[in-house]
Amino acid sequence: MSEPVRTRSYYDLVLAAFVGLLLISNIGATKLIAFGPRVELGGFPILPIITDGGAFLFPLTYILGDILAEVYGLRKAHRAIFTGFGLALLMSLTFLAVGAAPASPDWPNNEAWNAVLGFVPRIVVASLLGYLVGQLLNAYVLVWIKQRWGTKRLWVRLITSTLVGEFADTVVFCLIAFGPLGAIFDGQSIPWDTLLNYIAVGWVYKVLVEIVMLPVTYWVIKTVKRHESTPG
Repeated sequence: MSEPVRTRSYYDLVLAAFVGLLLISNIGATKLIAFGPRVELGGFPILPIITDGGAFLFPLTYILGDILAEVYGLRKAHRAIFTGFGLALLMSLTFLAVGAAPASPDWPNNEAWNAVLGFVPRIVVASLLGYLVGQLLNAYVLVWIKQRWGTKRLWVRLITSTLVGEFADTVVFCLIAFGPLGAIFDGQSIPWDTLLNYIAVGWVYKVLVEIVMLPVTYWVIKTVKRHESTPG
């Protein structure tokens, strides 16, 4: 009796990478970063370039989100997005529990740990909502364009979906984490010129990463599609 033919699938690997990059980026996003001296043009700050530690890896989650939506469709893309959301929420609640637990008298780093990984409600809410809105829009726009234009012009789908998704993600995150929407938590927000700089730089940077990575994204999508239908 012959063994059943199984189809090789990379969905679990893409999902694992997607969620892993999301969790690492959420931790990195707790640090606000500024590059360069202060330079203004017409009263608007051009420098420093303001971003956060999540900028190093978070754009890659959108590239993987594009791969999930393009190769596996909207349903499996949604499964990955909600899996990431659930684990990011679990991570935040775990940090909350760890921060609330009494520190050992022999451990001198409790204040430092709480300062970096402590439960900051506005940052947690901003990260979760920004991610959810942005990724859902990214997947929806990519699939919507594909349904109307067919499989041609992949670069249009990838860039357009990133433009929409990353814009929504960046705006939601910044307005809650450092802007007026987050002031309901502690009454504080950064100045509007700094906030607009943060939003603009974050959005443009993330879209540029998508554009620069287009050849790699094309290759990965082509490779995954080919192996998804190859018996193994």
